[in-house]
Amino acid sequence: MDLEEHVMFLERMSQLILSAVPKAEYSSLFNDFVESEFFLIDGDSLLATCVCEKSLKPGQELHFFYLVECYLTDLISKGGQFAIVFFKDAEYAYFNFPELLPLRTALILHLQHNTTIDVRTKFSGCLSQEWEIFLEDSYPYYLIVADEGLNHLQTHLFNFLITQSWAMKVNVVLSSGQTSDILRLYAYLMPSMYKNQKFFKENKKKIEMAYKTLIKQLEECRFSALESLFGNLKWKNMIEEGESNCLALQEMEDLCKLHCLSVVFLLHLPLSQRACTRVITSHWTKNIHTFLEMKKWCEYFILSNINICEFWNLNLIHLSDLSDELLLKNIAFYYENENVEGLHLNLGDVIMKDYEHLWNTVSKLVRKFAVGKPFPLRTTKLSFLEKNPSPIKDTAKENIPNLGFISMSCEVVDKFVGDLLTDLPFLKSDDPIVTSLVKHKEFDELVHWHSHRPLSDDYDRTKCQFDEKSRDPHHLRSLQKYQLFQRFYGNSLESVSPKIVVTQAVKPKNNFIAPKNKKAHETKAEIITRENKKRLIAKEEQKEEKKWSVLSFSIEEEMKENLNSGIKNLEEFLKSCKSNSVKFRVEMVALTACLKAWKEHCRGETTKDLNIAVQMMKRIHSLMEKYPELLQEADQQLIARCLKYLGFDELASSLYPTQVARDDMKKTDKYSIGIGPVRFQLQYMGHYLIRDERKDPDPRVQDFIPDTWQRELLDVVDNNESAVIVAPTSSGKTYASYYCMEKVLKESNEGVVVYVAPTKALVNQVAATVQNRFTKSLPNGEALCGVFTRDYRHDALNCQVLITVPACFEILLLAPHRQTWVKRIRYVIFDEVHCLGGEIGAEVWEHLLVMIRCPFLALSATISNPQHLTEWLQSVKHYWKQEDSTMGKNTAFKRNAGCCANSPKDYFQIKESYKVRLVLYGERYNDLEKHICSIKHHDIYFDHFHPCAALTTDHIEKYGFPSDLTLSPRETIQLYDTMFQFWESWPRAQEFDPEKFIHFKNKIVIKKLDARKYEESLKAELTSWIQNGHAEEAKMVLRNLSPDSGFSSENMLRMFPLLVEKLRKMEKLPALFFLFSLGDVEQTALRVKRCLEREQERQRPPKADKEAYDITNKLQKVKKSIEKLKTMDEKSQKNPRRVDQRLIYETEHNNLLKTLEKNLEMPQECTYANQKAIDTETLQMVFDRVKFTRKGAELKALARRGIGYHHSALNSKEKQLVEILFRKGFIRVVTATGTLALGINMPCKSVVFAQNSIYLDALNYRQMSGRAGRRGQDLLGDVYFFNIPLPKIEKLIKSNVPELRGQFPLGITLVLRLMLLASKGDDPEDAKAKVLSVLKHSLLSFKKPRVIKMLKLYFLFSLQFLMKQGYLDQEGKPMGFAGLVSHLHYHEPSNLVFVSFLVKGLFHNLCQPTGKGSRHFSQDVMEKLVLVLANLFGRRPLPAKFQETTVKFCQSKVFLDDLPEDFNDALHEYNMDVTKDFASFLLNVAKLADMKQEYQLPLSKINFTGKECEGSELVSHLMNCKEGRAAISPFVCLSGNSDGDLLLPNTPNDVLLRTVGINHTQAPVLWSQIFDNQGRRMPLNAYALDFYKHGSLTGLVQDNRMNEGAAYDLLKDFALTIKSLSVSLRELCENEDDNVVLAFEQLSDTFTEKLNGV
Repeated sequence: MDLEEHVMFLERMSQLILSAVPKAEYSSLFNDFVESEFFLIDGDSLLATCVCEKSLKPGQELHFFYLVECYLTDLISKGGQFAIVFFKDAEYAYFNFPELLPLRTALILHLQHNTTIDVRTKFSGCLSQEWEIFLEDSYPYYLIVADEGLNHLQTHLFNFLITQSWAMKVNVVLSSGQTSDILRLYAYLMPSMYKNQKFFKENKKKIEMAYKTLIKQLEECRFSALESLFGNLKWKNMIEEGESNCLALQEMEDLCKLHCLSVVFLLHLPLSQRACTRVITSHWTKNIHTFLEMKKWCEYFILSNINICEFWNLNLIHLSDLSDELLLKNIAFYYENENVEGLHLNLGDVIMKDYEHLWNTVSKLVRKFAVGKPFPLRTTKLSFLEKNPSPIKDTAKENIPNLGFISMSCEVVDKFVGDLLTDLPFLKSDDPIVTSLVKHKEFDELVHWHSHRPLSDDYDRTKCQFDEKSRDPHHLRSLQKYQLFQRFYGNSLESVSPKIVVTQAVKPKNNFIAPKNKKAHETKAEIITRENKKRLIAKEEQKEEKKWSVLSFSIEEEMKENLNSGIKNLEEFLKSCKSNSVKFRVEMVALTACLKAWKEHCRGETTKDLNIAVQMMKRIHSLMEKYPELLQEADQQLIARCLKYLGFDELASSLYPTQVARDDMKKTDKYSIGIGPVRFQLQYMGHYLIRDERKDPDPRVQDFIPDTWQRELLDVVDNNESAVIVAPTSSGKTYASYYCMEKVLKESNEGVVVYVAPTKALVNQVAATVQNRFTKSLPNGEALCGVFTRDYRHDALNCQVLITVPACFEILLLAPHRQTWVKRIRYVIFDEVHCLGGEIGAEVWEHLLVMIRCPFLALSATISNPQHLTEWLQSVKHYWKQEDSTMGKNTAFKRNAGCCANSPKDYFQIKESYKVRLVLYGERYNDLEKHICSIKHHDIYFDHFHPCAALTTDHIEKYGFPSDLTLSPRETIQLYDTMFQFWESWPRAQEFDPEKFIHFKNKIVIKKLDARKYEESLKAELTSWIQNGHAEEAKMVLRNLSPDSGFSSENMLRMFPLLVEKLRKMEKLPALFFLFSLGDVEQTALRVKRCLEREQERQRPPKADKEAYDITNKLQKVKKSIEKLKTMDEKSQKNPRRVDQRLIYETEHNNLLKTLEKNLEMPQECTYANQKAIDTETLQMVFDRVKFTRKGAELKALARRGIGYHHSALNSKEKQLVEILFRKGFIRVVTATGTLALGINMPCKSVVFAQNSIYLDALNYRQMSGRAGRRGQDLLGDVYFFNIPLPKIEKLIKSNVPELRGQFPLGITLVLRLMLLASKGDDPEDAKAKVLSVLKHSLLSFKKPRVIKMLKLYFLFSLQFLMKQGYLDQEGKPMGFAGLVSHLHYHEPSNLVFVSFLVKGLFHNLCQPTGKGSRHFSQDVMEKLVLVLANLFGRRPLPAKFQETTVKFCQSKVFLDDLPEDFNDALHEYNMDVTKDFASFLLNVAKLADMKQEYQLPLSKINFTGKECEGSELVSHLMNCKEGRAAISPFVCLSGNSDGDLLLPNTPNDVLLRTVGINHTQAPVLWSQIFDNQGRRMPLNAYALDFYKHGSLTGLVQDNRMNEGAAYDLLKDFALTIKSLSVSLRELCENEDDNVVLAFEQLSDTFTEKLNGV
């Protein structure tokens, strides 16, 4: 490749990366994780990003190290597990930046020696062989790398790294544009796509050539850089050069003295003193630069060779603070300016002594010439610093005034922060700040607005699905249709017959105790009932006996023909049969048939089909366990014979000792299966083993016999207690919720149960289940079940069971005038409560749990710290107990005074319980087995994956076996065999031999529990190997269990249809296939469908198409003839001949139709649909519901082939189509994203993970794999990993599920909503108690007093802000536009900015109609309005790099313009007001900082405290800026930053004191421009404005690089926001013709119309 080609190729590579940048998904890197995926950080990207940090001044090394450590500490605190990589070749990029060379080397050494971080420096470059091997072995999930270097050469190096990572299937995360909050780090993720892998594969040679050329180019920079500095380094030359532009030796000597003095300063001054350094703004003169560069090269050479000079035995602790150029400038400035002008300050004894010692040491080292005495420090007159009119930065001006607090008299404030108020500075009532508090009245009077008018809330605004009061027949019909469908949908979820609930009087209930002998005290009525019951049972038994005698012959015959299908039918009969005696007879018939089949089979075959033996043993299990009391001697004899035939002699004789000596028993060897009974049962019958279930029924449960833990839940509900319930998916924990509903429904017609589900899909599902389960006749206008989501509601406040999502329930709890309804709530059920640690809306779950006064049930399958959660909830209940006793006294007093007449009648009779129980259950009903799919020779193979293969000996030693890592019985046997194989002299081998194991001894029937005990013993034994010096053997065991399947480079999605076909052949359908990209979910489903269509085409006879064409033509002709005869009949009398003719034609028409249908019929192997699963009529009903939806047609076409897809961008009808048809068994292949994992009831036989993703983490893995194995249908569930690398699979299996940790609980708008509730609540006492509960009980501050104090200060800041903005008065009562702000609570801080624009009259200036008296606005006005709203409510930043794109956009503008000038000025003014208040708040919070930690580097914990240097006048003079350094980190002060910098836009979080727990994301500011960590502007995506202009989703996909479904969702949200604004403005304004209101209404209509158009 010549140079030009090489440059062109580098450009091509840049374009490939640039095209991926805008499609990067901005997401959280750690998904609710305890320990994250293993990932890598490119060290040079980290360095480049930190060096560009705007608070850092060049030459300030300690501040740089602080930034690096802050970033890494943040990653570690969020559970990050990573290694940092520095490539050797990457060093070449710094030869043009000599000041960074020693910094990079010091950083590497510092991280290696002073921290525990894994730092890798052995790889030469990203194309090296060792690097490739490392990636294959460690398989990092992603690599954090910069998209831009310090110059274009370094950018090319990063591009090579990105391209190579993609080729290795490693995703890339950009180091720029990252943001962080308490629990998460958000960043741009660019996944490795097949096209990127292909690019690398096809251009491998070119890439290697280009890389070599680039490295060569960079090496040349080194020589040129060094030559210019050190090329003339000879004594003679130096003397001569003295006369040129370099420093003379004398001046060089002066500079070296100053440097030595600065080093002594670094040794003696603690950070507290250095943080007060004054800042010199002058630059070095040109000729000093050469010296500084030479110094940096020398530092670099020394640091690079430190490892060679190990005998120096250096202390490397202070590598992070080798030099401080700003300090050197400060000293130089003093000596060449102030000292010369007569300011003589002493150095102090200690510093002077050390300085002299250092200088003398330097003199000894320099042998060639004398370097002069240590004093005076300056002997020459040359200026080292450029002259500057104001050389010293004046930080005094930048001090933040401590603004003082406006006082507020309000009970809530006193109760929550009363303890702090005494220490705070308050303003006097005549202070200008207090007197100028914003008055909204002027604005109101100006435009006839009523800002204080109460707005309708989200509940009123949510579309009501059916008007509850309407008697319009059309309405009633659609309501009837809806209810009918809900029952059908509910019935598809569970086949439970509906229960009629009748209200009963409440009786105090004790825990259910087994009935004592009641016969003595039975009443006559009870005796009659008992006798009747007996008679009914006998009658039922007779019926079943008859049924069996009818069926028995055909089933027995079938078993002779084909044992398996006969047994299948027999088991179907057993399922429906209730009588034990009949079941026993059936089982005996089956056993006899099995024995007969086994004998015949063994006579003919040499290899044995153990399936018959399994069936025989299954029957024996059943007979021995379920009907022992019915077994007669002859039956036992038969069972003993069967056991003998299988070769289990010992068991046979233990059951029936009398020897059965008959001729056919002599040759039993040929019948024996050849292995022991225990091994046989574990290995071949594992999933059939009988589960330990209780036999005693519980009168509270009709449909099944509950387990002990389920009974505990029923007790919880009976006693009105609360519980946190953690049990695996499909273990039956939801039954308690329905029991709880039934209890409340029976109690009265007033009580309400609220069921909180995380997603709308789950809400619909639960609502359908409730409507199917219960019916109850209620007074007019009342309903049994209601729904409330953001999209629609019905019967929400007039129902007894409300199903809702957290945000909507919060709206009801915080609505001041809904409290009477809230008091009716008897129970709240939180489903999937682990969402409390989730990414979106997690704090809402917290608010709900602390605001409700009634008991609750919190359900989840996956929480790793349920004890902590329960303790927190117990503390909340303790608070309510105290509040209730206080309020109870008040209420009793009021009730006696007759004030409480309107409260629900039994409100006070129900005994309140404040107990919170924790109920844990860990056992899954069915076993799960895992398999890895690998591709060899263009075909797919499956390897069984043993769960222990995921473990390492280190992991077992450190953490033990993960609690939920369970083995199926055959995996337990496999573990024993492998242990036996790899330690030949294992002393306990005999003891653990399955046939001799203590719990199996002499047992005919081995149960699931016995197998579990065996598994636990083996795990304990393997752990003891590791602890007692046999770790090597254990390592061999684990290594041997691992399958050897390679990771394929094929396009896996292309292989997807083959995978589905293979699973069909193995009878593993129905299956769910999880992928994590919306686009891929749809594409893979369509790909499978196309494959089936091609297969059908292939199978079609050659003439079939022509035949179909001919039939269609004939059909049309016949149709015409029928029509013709019809019209003739209408016109004239009916003619008998014509009637006959018409009948002939109609018959022909029907025959032709049948022929055509047959012609076009799908062959069975060209569809995955099970046609028998559902009748045509029902199918049509389900299809009709999606007739007019966006994806309806596509989903119907897929469903006909038995395929579906499911993701969040489908609407509820589309999702329901897939859910119902999948549950009914019609659709058997569904591709889905993670939304399906959250509680949606779609059990299946197999779950397949078909795409790796950041969202595939331990939590989602457990939620998703939990769907495999349908209870009651499959005893074994299968999990397949397709296209998931082995290290990732191991990680998923052994990782813990997340701990729940609290979010930052408060926000400005939340505080306003709480104050609204406190001041306007229907019941003031109750409202205040709820508000205080929210403020006091955040999970974040639980057991953390310092955090509580910080939150109290934040609460005060919020109140100050709200008062100054005019939303609260000094009594804490809402005023002005408080209602509008709180209504838009989803959009903080945009809601606050919007109202400030409105109040300033900017919208009135903008919204001018086309002419006087017109109510219409021009396109230009509308576009400007959308521009403003998009800047507020449609903010989606794009990576800065994307601005470099050269691609021409077809339809969209893509980058959003800035706000119009007047809006921009107003925004700036708003931001500055907020920032001043926030900075003042930070000064108050700073007092809570832990200063001991603040003077340490956060990761290496290196301490920079010490005794301040008091004896030196010079030190005191140079470090004299003590003011204005209170709220920011002392490390950051080293770069000359002060508190004043907090007022600057986009101040980085690292500037603040880090132990306070507050960062800038908590300030309600909205910067019009966003910058990334490297200081580059990140443009906003103009999707909303672009769509408004061109109305095309395709345009957004092509130009704005958005996924279609995601774009649609965002536009829908944007449209909802506009609608919400327009309704609010209309309600607040009494003037019919107000321009702003009219403009918003016009915009809302137009935008919604355009959206409906797609």
